[in-house]
Amino acid sequence: MNAEQVLLDDIRRGDRAAMRRLYDRYSGYATAVGLRYIPDREDLRDVLQDCFVKIFTSIGRFEYRGEGSVRGWIARIVANEALDFLRRNQRFCYTDDIPEDSDDDDPGVQQIPPDVLTGMIGQLPVGYRSVINMYVFEQMSHKEIAERLGIRENSSASQFSRAKRILRKMINEYLKNNEI
Repeated sequence: MNAEQVLLDDIRRGDRAAMRRLYDRYSGYATAVGLRYIPDREDLRDVLQDCFVKIFTSIGRFEYRGEGSVRGWIARIVANEALDFLRRNQRFCYTDDIPEDSDDDDPGVQQIPPDVLTGMIGQLPVGYRSVINMYVFEQMSHKEIAERLGIRENSSASQFSRAKRILRKMINEYLKNNEI
């Protein structure tokens, strides 16, 4: 039995120190996932609190599938809770028209520090930010995104295309200003 499995078993037996160890181990990662959706740290703190309550109350139903499965499970909970928060508190605005994407090449993403890229994504409008996160980081299809957000598949593709266009401009501006 590996360390993750032992930790889960300890939590299931009610060991509060094990709960703290899980929190300490994954709270930074959960914050990074949450920041992709919710750039406001005060709002994110509330969402993460709800996430960890959900994690600890549903851990008995979690099926361990090997190293990394806890991390993936936590990421899904954070992404879902963040989307629910945004749906309750932000105004999503979607469109079905897909703009022409004239410049589909890599705009230099690899040259951007991760925290800067996260900040750029955080500046996107809520709908764009949600779709790009779900498509790129959660690796969902536009059909899955549409089902999750209650929109049409074309709306998801449109939001993704528009988000890429805005990010491309931000990245090019950053690269120009920082001469990377």
